[in-house]
Amino acid sequence: MRLFVSIDLPDSLTDAVRSAQERFADADGLRFTDPAQAHVTMKFLGDTDESRVPDVRDAVRAAIADADAAPYDATVGGFGVFPSPDYISVVWAGVRDGAGAAETTALAEAIEREAVERGFDAESHSFTPHVTIARMDDARGKDLVRRVVSEADPDIGTFRVEEVRLKESRLTDDGPRYETVERYPL
Repeated sequence: MRLFVSIDLPDSLTDAVRSAQERFADADGLRFTDPAQAHVTMKFLGDTDESRVPDVRDAVRAAIADADAAPYDATVGGFGVFPSPDYISVVWAGVRDGAGAAETTALAEAIEREAVERGFDAESHSFTPHVTIARMDDARGKDLVRRVVSEADPDIGTFRVEEVRLKESRLTDDGPRYETVERYPL
């Protein structure tokens, strides 16, 4: 199973994610994510034997307790890129500072700690709360992407974070499809 832990955006923000993606419509070399599957990845676990799902379950539950996580509001907006404006592989919209970013980061860091304690691989980079809206397959549209990222500051929307989910990613010819394996209320 290819697994990750996420905070899913509600269906009510699907059109706003799609509108944010439209700002990059003329950028060649971009592959857009499915707005209906928009989420904040809290921890990518990768290929995981089904027998390890109880370890993931324990890690997420312990992380929620460790972070003293309770439902909160998060606002998604603004743009950024990974790993840098000179070499773009991912275009994203962020969870805004002061509007859920601290809570999301604290929870993600707790999930990371608990998962690593149970033998899962540590992340190689620090956590930035974001929603991936596109992936850059080649650099043809890099200048347009950089311009939009530096000039645009869209507000995608605010939503109530009440749970995190363990998701399975199934790769298909039409792109990845995500299915919820378990839900963990805050």
